[in-house]
Amino acid sequence: MKLFSIRHGVTVFVVAISLIFAPFVYSAEEGSEGQALQGGHETEHHASNDEHHDQGHGGHHGVDGGSLPLWSVIPFVGILLSIAIAPLVAEHFWHHHYGKVSLAWALIFCIPYLIVFRDKGVYDILHIYLLDYIPFIVLLWGLYTVAGGILVRGTLRGTPTVNTLILLIGTAIASWVGTTGASMLLIRPMIRANAYRQSKVHLIVFFIFLVSNIGGSLTPLGDPPLFLGFLHGVPFFWTMTLLPHMVFVSVFVLVIFFVFDSIMFKREGGQVPDDGTSEPLRVDGVFNSVFLLGVMGAVLMSGTWKPGKDFNVFGVHLPLQNLAREVIIIFCGLLSLRFTPVSDELRQANGFTWFPIEEVGKLFAGIFITIIPALKILQAGTDGALSSLVSVVEQPIHYFWITGGLSSFLDNAPTYLTFFNTGLGKLHMSEEILPEILASGFDLSKDPRYQTFVNYLTAISCGAVFMGANTYIGNAPNFMVKAIAESQDIRMPSFFGYMLWSGLILLPIFVIVTFVFFL
Repeated sequence: MKLFSIRHGVTVFVVAISLIFAPFVYSAEEGSEGQALQGGHETEHHASNDEHHDQGHGGHHGVDGGSLPLWSVIPFVGILLSIAIAPLVAEHFWHHHYGKVSLAWALIFCIPYLIVFRDKGVYDILHIYLLDYIPFIVLLWGLYTVAGGILVRGTLRGTPTVNTLILLIGTAIASWVGTTGASMLLIRPMIRANAYRQSKVHLIVFFIFLVSNIGGSLTPLGDPPLFLGFLHGVPFFWTMTLLPHMVFVSVFVLVIFFVFDSIMFKREGGQVPDDGTSEPLRVDGVFNSVFLLGVMGAVLMSGTWKPGKDFNVFGVHLPLQNLAREVIIIFCGLLSLRFTPVSDELRQANGFTWFPIEEVGKLFAGIFITIIPALKILQAGTDGALSSLVSVVEQPIHYFWITGGLSSFLDNAPTYLTFFNTGLGKLHMSEEILPEILASGFDLSKDPRYQTFVNYLTAISCGAVFMGANTYIGNAPNFMVKAIAESQDIRMPSFFGYMLWSGLILLPIFVIVTFVFFL
């Protein structure tokens, strides 16, 4: 029995278009009176830098976020609810048509947006796809492809001790190879080691908490928000000052995991199956680590090499270093496939398929386009529909929770930069001074504002990185890890089910962190 007839589907689509169209028309009419096209200060995303601002290039900055009503985020909320609810109430339909659902929400947003705002709307959509979505999916594809060619062989049994050790290693390396890189490297060994276990969901959930998020706190390579801070003057090793915060949270989560996994292990009998063989651990396809380093080197290069050249694509300026990064990542991925094809025994033993990257690509294509109004409103600061929220941010505790809360559902990189700039603005400081005052050994007592900003920045950084673990869409590798686990027949929690896990485990820890570090 079909859930919807074609007629009903078209009717729902037209009604949805009409509902979303209305606020855009209203905001366009209201915002057009006396409003000249402004250069604006548009927040950059994790794949962008100063060259992405079209100031000085004769370009424009798209729609003014201050003119958008709050309910223009309905398509974004709609796609999130679809991801959360559809797999529960219509699993078969969702499995076969999730890409069409993502496309439908994208069209529900972009058709009225383009009709009302025209060239500004085109600019916004091109901007987020060229400077955010494409770098996002290229990096994920590159890391997924390269890591899929690295296989850990040997007798590795998923006992509570072994599992905790894997999580500890992943947490430790995430800041140096990135949360996405660490996740792609270790998720398959984690799954294989626990193939005999009956209860596996908690293993993946804690893996997302630690390896895919919290572990990436210590360097700009670890997580996109910190990389964005690096582009805006935060010294590369300043984030090492977050070590006490990261260790504090990680130890809490690891202890909880060990206790929980031990309980589940005992319930399953507490015995490791013995098939009579014991194979020493070894790594095959280790040459793919060269390509992995190439991917990470490309990311670092794009933040340090600034030739000052860009390419204009319908008003959107693509810096040369960003294009070079994408080319290098794709080249590394293709080389990995050349030396270890999909049909190779090594990838087959890894359970490598294209389904996880395909699912992430289709869903996030819809998420990235429908998130435009939410980001625009947030970037408008006190002039936007969320002005009441932005204006109350005064203390480190506010920066920690508001940055973190928004990062759980929005792209954590622009959220980070929004409050990064908010903190600078409230203290009447510019980012040009940051390399000096954040340098090791600098005397912060020279100006009370310096220590205040350091406190702000610490809270913003921790909130953006730690609370990316709160939802499947809080950070890039979260959904990818979920998709890989599901491709290995592990039935993962729904969107809200995962939030129940994070709410019960992480939020109490974040409350403790607040009392220890941010009060």
